[in-house]
Amino acid sequence: MSGPAGGAVAESTGPQPAEAAPGRGPGARGRGRRVSAVLARNARPVAVAAAAFLLTAALMLRFYVAGELERIPARIDLTMRLADDSAAYLDTGTWETVRGAEVERTTRVEGGFAPGNPDWTTWSMSTSTAARGTTLSHGDRRVIVDRDTGTAVNCCGEHVDGDRAVRQAGLVLLWPAGGGWNEYPFYDADIRAAPPMVLDGRDRVGGLAVRRYVQRFDATQLPDSSRPVPARALGLEEPGTVQANRWLELERTYWVEPVTGRVVDAREVRRETLRPENGGGSRVLLDADLRMAEELVEARVREAEELRTLLWAVRTWLPVGLGTACGLLFLAAAVRELRARRTAPAAEDGGGVDLK
Repeated sequence: MSGPAGGAVAESTGPQPAEAAPGRGPGARGRGRRVSAVLARNARPVAVAAAAFLLTAALMLRFYVAGELERIPARIDLTMRLADDSAAYLDTGTWETVRGAEVERTTRVEGGFAPGNPDWTTWSMSTSTAARGTTLSHGDRRVIVDRDTGTAVNCCGEHVDGDRAVRQAGLVLLWPAGGGWNEYPFYDADIRAAPPMVLDGRDRVGGLAVRRYVQRFDATQLPDSSRPVPARALGLEEPGTVQANRWLELERTYWVEPVTGRVVDAREVRRETLRPENGGGSRVLLDADLRMAEELVEARVREAEELRTLLWAVRTWLPVGLGTACGLLFLAAAVRELRARRTAPAAEDGGGVDLK
């Protein structure tokens, strides 16, 4: 066939060669073979490096991560709410006793890092007791908490209701993780002392195995609680007012998950009275059996279970798994090294060329 200029134009009738797919040409295959060869030549050092990494990770989990998880969080935002729907209290507006009332006692905790010391946390705590929207009592405190032991540290502007002369001691709210002692001093901000919390048995709360601790003390006068009270309100046959103090009798029970140190349930049986300083009559201020709501108990149980599982994982399961993988890699590297040493002399003996 002739073209316009009379020259011959060749027609292609055979199949055309396919265009090479990107990344699949001879160059890509060559690079893949080179990478494989490099890895094969360096299999032993790669295995040793991977084993060292796994060993380091196992040790970090067991001795650092687990330790951090066991500590009380530096930042905390916690609410503990106890209630009794059939309590009795004294209405100090009318000086009449109200019975069968719903009374709620709420403790709020907000905490953050203690400046200059990562082993401590600074807590601002407030506790209010209220009935029908009326506040029966309220207290504020600032306490520095050791993150490992859960105990109060005398430092950094601690106070109870503005009194900076107090020295708080013992546990504040949370137990130390893994704590197995049968008795702990536990600070009560009302009496400004730390009567012991004593192990009273073992229970199950929401299917979770817990330890039950109980703190009891007989009627104790509360510091700085003196106030003027109508004499007749205390049953005294005299006019005017008299100075009276608050007295507290308490039985406090906490159910504690021992692995994490978390409180999953609580109960307080409180009896507060007004007593005149010069003796004589008295009047019940509060008589309540305060318990934690069921939904709050369930939430606390879930949190403790999750943290306990995580602690067991970083203490045992993960370190053991990583340690086992580390051992297998070291063993594989050792086997390859022995094989290489055995084959090296044979290659040297048979590697020469006989020209005769």
